[in-house]
Amino acid sequence: MHVLLVYLTVLMGLGVGWSIGANDAANSLGTAVGSKVRSLRQAIILISVFGFLGAFLQGSYVVKTIGRDIVPINELDKSLATYLALVASFSACAWVVLATYWKMPISTSHSIVGAVAGAGLAIGAPVKWMVLIDIFICWIFTPLGSAILGYVFYRIFRNLLVWIIPGKYLNKVVSMLVTISGCYVAYSWGANDVANSVGVVAGAGILSPNTCVILGGAAILVGIMTWGYKVIETIGSGITTLVPIMAFSAQLASAINVHIYTVCGIPVSTSHSIVGAVVGVGMVKGLRVINLRIMREIVVCWLATPGISGLISFLALRLIMLFVKVV
Repeated sequence: MHVLLVYLTVLMGLGVGWSIGANDAANSLGTAVGSKVRSLRQAIILISVFGFLGAFLQGSYVVKTIGRDIVPINELDKSLATYLALVASFSACAWVVLATYWKMPISTSHSIVGAVAGAGLAIGAPVKWMVLIDIFICWIFTPLGSAILGYVFYRIFRNLLVWIIPGKYLNKVVSMLVTISGCYVAYSWGANDVANSVGVVAGAGILSPNTCVILGGAAILVGIMTWGYKVIETIGSGITTLVPIMAFSAQLASAINVHIYTVCGIPVSTSHSIVGAVVGVGMVKGLRVINLRIMREIVVCWLATPGISGLISFLALRLIMLFVKVV
């Protein structure tokens, strides 16, 4: 039974990775697709390459936070830790898949953090509330920081690039900058979000962190290539209409924002970051260019995510405990 449980947990972790790729692929080059700089096919290929590189090279930074710093999964009984990892992964995956079906760019970071906390409460494990409070504060500042950076970058680059680049080369240079900044977003996204897939698996001691990062990165690739196009449509054209310089400014703002949090080991939302950046560049032209209906729907999903995934996790683990002795 224990071996089967381990396999199910790893499989569920890979399912989270798939859902991350499906929902969060848009965070990288969705703006490039929306501004007609890259085709959907080109964007998916670039996201796959640079997202995996980010996961492989810097994914370990946030894995520790997800696996040990919210609930000390590594200190729990082996069987109990495995059940917690299984249920948390299932809960996060279920909510992200549902949101992806609705084409809503939610946060897989919020989903897995809420799910881990909910599972911890279900079994009476010590939840590190101060760590959660720190993460929540960073969640608030993630879209705000990106919006400010996006606003500032667009105000600078929309005049600066026109001034320093000859007119006949402007479109090519800007298109190149959009692609490069989108690849940077993909890299920082892979580095931050792979922990959402495999952090609990590593924390439970089922697989080594390095193995988890590689498997999680591979699962994310599959998600990108199968369902990644859905949310790309929302990010690329649903919030506001983007021109290439706007796309470059938004992507650069989002990438810098997420990369800083990643190096600090903080699981933040790349979805919040890119949406905040898109809103920031849109605000340069005024509130009228922002699709407020879409924004309301996105914000509602953001607020609901940690609570819903946490509740699913709590109830699922309590239900299991009624029929199975988990320790």
